[in-house]
Formats: sequence, C-alpha cells, structure tokens
Amino acid sequence: MRCSLRVACVGFAVSASLCVGGSVWAQAASGPQEPAPKFDNAYLANKKNIEVGKDVWDQQCRHCHGKSAYPGKAPKLNPGQYTPDFVYDRVTYGFGKMPGWKDVFSIDQRKAVTAYVKSDDFAP
Repeated sequence: MRCSLRVACVGFAVSASLCVGGSVWAQAASGPQEPAPKFDNAYLANKKNIEVGKDVWDQQCRHCHGKSAYPGKAPKLNPGQYTPDFVYDRVTYGFGKMPGWKDVFSIDQRKAVTAYVKSDDFAP
C-alpha cells in the first residue's frame, strides 16, 4: 500500500510536469510572446475596428462560437466580464481546446476581433 501511494504521487508529479511542460512547449511552438497592445476607449469604439473584427469573427470564430458566441461548439462567452487584454490574449494564444490565432491573423485583425467582442455590436 505504501508503494502504491508513492507510485501515485510520482505519477501525479510526472503528469503535472507534462501538463506544465506541454503548455510551455505549445507557446514555444507558436513563437515567443509578443508585447500586448494597448487598448484605449477610442480604439475600442472605432467603428472601422469593430467592422474588421466582425468580418474576422464571421469568417473564422463563428464556426465554433456561433453567431454571437452562443450556441456553438465552444463555451458561451461573457464579454462584459472580460478585459480587452484578456480577449486579445485568448485570441492570440488560445486556451484549452481553442487554438491560438497568432500565426493566422495579423495583430491588427486580432486587435479588431477584441474591439468587436467588447463592442455593443457583439450581443451574446
């Protein structure tokens, strides 16, 4: 019994190491993290930015998140609870089953998606 507990602990430690190592590897695989952009109210309220973000959302994000983040294959979004930095980070680097889009969309497109998700035009 004592041996089983030790094996379980070692197994947990190895699993935890793989999980931590896996996320570090995933970030390394997509390249180094870029500096986070600054979001001010003027950028977030700019209709051009929101429209570009809507176009990206409709072309790509909608496939999993649905028309306005629900219903879709992905969990429901609550954009009112998110900061722009949080949205941008998730769009750029992904989370859980969601892939990061850093290597697919430009920084301007990812910033625009953030503006769209945080806008009144985005109604979950």
